[in-house]
Amino acid sequence: MDLLHTLFFTFLSTIGDVAPILFLILFFQMLILRQPIRNPKRLASGFVFVLFGLTFFLVGLELALFPIGKLMATQLSSPMFVFGTEQTPQNAQWYSYGWVYLFAFMIGFATTLAEPALIAVANKANEASHGAINPFGLRVAVAFGVAIGISLGTFRIVTGYPLVNFIVVGYIIVVLQTFFAPKMIIPLAYDSGGVTTSTVTVPLVAALGLGLASTIPGRNPALDGFGLIAFASLFPMITVMGYAQIATWKSKKTVNLET
Repeated sequence: MDLLHTLFFTFLSTIGDVAPILFLILFFQMLILRQPIRNPKRLASGFVFVLFGLTFFLVGLELALFPIGKLMATQLSSPMFVFGTEQTPQNAQWYSYGWVYLFAFMIGFATTLAEPALIAVANKANEASHGAINPFGLRVAVAFGVAIGISLGTFRIVTGYPLVNFIVVGYIIVVLQTFFAPKMIIPLAYDSGGVTTSTVTVPLVAALGLGLASTIPGRNPALDGFGLIAFASLFPMITVMGYAQIATWKSKKTVNLET
């Protein structure tokens, strides 16, 4: 009964969230463009599928992904697992949480590789470039960037270093890379940072940060638990442009050897 109650109220909330989008489309289609709506039955059925899909997805996040991410972070950073004691030693060092960094790296890589938004962008990039951009290679480059970013973000939570230091240095690197990376890849690299903050990655990453900040002594979940998503958006830009720069360098080297 509790599950049905949750599904019902989530469904009502989803209707309230999605209805303005539908009204906006209908308003422009009928009053601004003054064009008839094509396939109204298909539009209505699609809208219903969206409502049910979002409802089940949101309930799934609350019942599965958020608890799993928080549970894993809590277990991996617990004093009993890390130090074999019930309390964290006063002289605990950042490298004692190696399993946390490894889990953050692997979960960031795996979730990004399965991100539907990234798959769509990679396929479109392949079509627009007439096959010049390998979609799987792009997805791996983005996933590698997210993995590095989330791992570094967990390091920041453990050490308590200011978030602004990492973000400023990261964007300085992005700006410098922009001057030297192939022009074709720059807009795609910037977009790649945005598609990582989507349906699969965000719930687990947010839960990981909150769970870790709740366990590490001296950390405030409201202040230190957030910020991992900023890392997940920043570092893919670096790795995608780096991937393009390495590919360009290798192609030039191959041409020089042949000549």
